[in-house]
Amino acid sequence: MAREIYLDYAATTPVDPRVVEVMAECLGLDSDSANPSSTHAPGRRAWARVQTARAQIAERIGASPDTVCFTSGATESDNMALLGAMRANEHRGRHMITSALEHKAILDTARALEVQGVEVTYIDHDSDGVIDPDRLAEALRDDTVLVSIMHVNNETGVLQDIEALGQRCRERGVLFHVDAAQSTGKVPLMLKQWPVDLLSLTAHKTYGPMGIGAIYIRKGVSLHPLIHGGEQERGVRPGTLATHQIAGFGKAFELADPERDGPAMAAMRDRLWAGLRAIEAVFLNGHPTQRSPHLLNVTFPGVEGDSLQLALAGVAISAGSACNSDVPEPSHVLRGMGLSDALAASTLRFSLGRFTTEAQIDYVVGRIREEVPRLRALASGAPAWTVS
Repeated sequence: MAREIYLDYAATTPVDPRVVEVMAECLGLDSDSANPSSTHAPGRRAWARVQTARAQIAERIGASPDTVCFTSGATESDNMALLGAMRANEHRGRHMITSALEHKAILDTARALEVQGVEVTYIDHDSDGVIDPDRLAEALRDDTVLVSIMHVNNETGVLQDIEALGQRCRERGVLFHVDAAQSTGKVPLMLKQWPVDLLSLTAHKTYGPMGIGAIYIRKGVSLHPLIHGGEQERGVRPGTLATHQIAGFGKAFELADPERDGPAMAAMRDRLWAGLRAIEAVFLNGHPTQRSPHLLNVTFPGVEGDSLQLALAGVAISAGSACNSDVPEPSHVLRGMGLSDALAASTLRFSLGRFTTEAQIDYVVGRIREEVPRLRALASGAPAWTVS
């Protein structure tokens, strides 16, 4: 195939052309590009764009528009949730709970809180990466302020039971935060029925632009602002709103239909795994069924993941989270699930999306079936020319 095949949608997605069109309407002369906080007519038009996007995002997640606050992305939203909630509720306690399988945006922020005197409990999970709601209930204390658990794991695709976990928190009056950066458009987000207090979102995992995200803040929940300098976003997140990015964000979420796209991605994922599992000794990481439709995490014992990536020239895949790609350490998620450093380093993440085709899947499967035996033979010392 002449064109590069992109199977790294969990790192970022291409921007949908329909999103680009909406963003272009908010850029340049004779467009809705004014400061949305201005009271003149161009400013009011820009504000209308912002409010339209806010409503589109709220509709997708099952919330009311006035609970959606714009940020620069899910990393900032995660920081706002953890730092903001713990600081605003110091009178209630200095204890929070998360898991060792979270994104670095959560884990690094939790460590920063530990330096500030907050006690953090890293709750256990099973070998498939699933957290037992009853185990969470046992870890809750009278001084627990916040629990933060990811909905869809960004490396393995494992889905947590957000409704059950949130219910355990609600029963004890503990705030519950969910990182849902990988969820939108793949699996439903149902905040009308889920007991969730804070939820992090981003646009660029859902065919929207980079540099824009949001945090859902349930009515009645208080956050201490991280920055100061204006009253935008109810004073929780001041700064001039980026109308073009927000408009693109809203359009992307309007287009992100998990009922339509989820089954199609699941079929592609299953087709990919059916082809890969025929390779000797390979195995899937994470729960076999409790998982997002767009992501596979596969270990190829005896093959360095980096070597397999290089051998698959023209195929964009990942050895783990793109946020950690410059860190020469095995995945903390896979190690946390019990894999050795060697096996974690022999793992690749495949993430599919709206533009993935069956022909692309079949081509990648064929390439990997050729390369894995060759690389294993090379690693064992067999002459390269003996490898068919």
